[in-house]
Amino acid sequence: MIVNMRKIGILTGGGECPGVNSIIKSLVPKCLVHDIEVYGFEKGWEGVIEGNYRQLGIDEVDESHILGPALLESSRVNILKQSDAYERCKTIIDNLGLEAIVVIGGDDTLGVADHFQRKGINIVAVPKTIDNDISGTDYSFGFDTASYVATEAIDKLHTNAKCNSRCFVVEVMGRNTGWIALQAGLAGGAHVVLIPEFPRTLDEIAGIIEDRKQNGRFYTIICVAEGFDLEEMHIDYNSLEKDGYGNIRMEQKHIGATLSNLLEEKTGIKTRFSVLGHMIRGGVPTAFDRVLGTKFGAKAAELIIEKQYGYMVALQGSNIVPVDLEQAIGRKKVDEGFYHAAGYHSYQY
Repeated sequence: MIVNMRKIGILTGGGECPGVNSIIKSLVPKCLVHDIEVYGFEKGWEGVIEGNYRQLGIDEVDESHILGPALLESSRVNILKQSDAYERCKTIIDNLGLEAIVVIGGDDTLGVADHFQRKGINIVAVPKTIDNDISGTDYSFGFDTASYVATEAIDKLHTNAKCNSRCFVVEVMGRNTGWIALQAGLAGGAHVVLIPEFPRTLDEIAGIIEDRKQNGRFYTIICVAEGFDLEEMHIDYNSLEKDGYGNIRMEQKHIGATLSNLLEEKTGIKTRFSVLGHMIRGGVPTAFDRVLGTKFGAKAAELIIEKQYGYMVALQGSNIVPVDLEQAIGRKKVDEGFYHAAGYHSYQY
């Protein structure tokens, strides 16, 4: 008996994110069991517009969830800058006979997905961001791994800082939100956490260091999100280079190095900095991220099987649920309750 196979595509966009393979490993076998072929596009939306794809099978995805390197390459190319982007993507999708695309990505990648969904391409979305800043889900995969790696780094710096009576500034990713900085800072016992959502002045930060010294605590660990702003830095954001989506390339701010220099000058205490940067993006995902990715992939497959399009899969409480894509892609900020519960609003640390 000849079976008419349904076909779908899948892509990943944005930066590297531990756990992405768990989604593909979960989704592909479940789709194949229901006679749905899966085609993977390389380099995100760029792969769709250029027709760069390959068919994915069980052998290729087997055990991929325990590996670091992503099965499908990603990119940050904003194809919407091309006036014919939709038409070119639609032509590739139609020629392949794909009925839908599973899009794994963050705010920018899912923004393109939402745009194409409203124009007629069937989409099922999966949130992917180590920053944990997609509003429709409690957690996104990759965040736990990134926070764990950052926590380990802070743990190690305690020894150095205490032994040498130093202040250490640890810079972590977090362009618009401070989820990683707060999670890792709290877990690693950082004495100060600086995030975009809650401004602090240089005098306030220096005051914490000096108060600790007066109370016999001669070292301080500061965890700062790259997107944290400090008035004394006098940054001209209009002069900074931006990516294809209009996002400032955060490495140009040098928040860790600049804050370190300003604090040493103000307090007279030896201050060093460490920029964790892309190190927290890679490596082997934690158990939480592997399991969350697996659950996301399974739910995405269910939506495909049932032909329910225009949704993003999300973790809400302990349940994986579909949420309307258009409503899901707003940015989620660190809430005041969590920040205050952690105690970083006061001088007591």
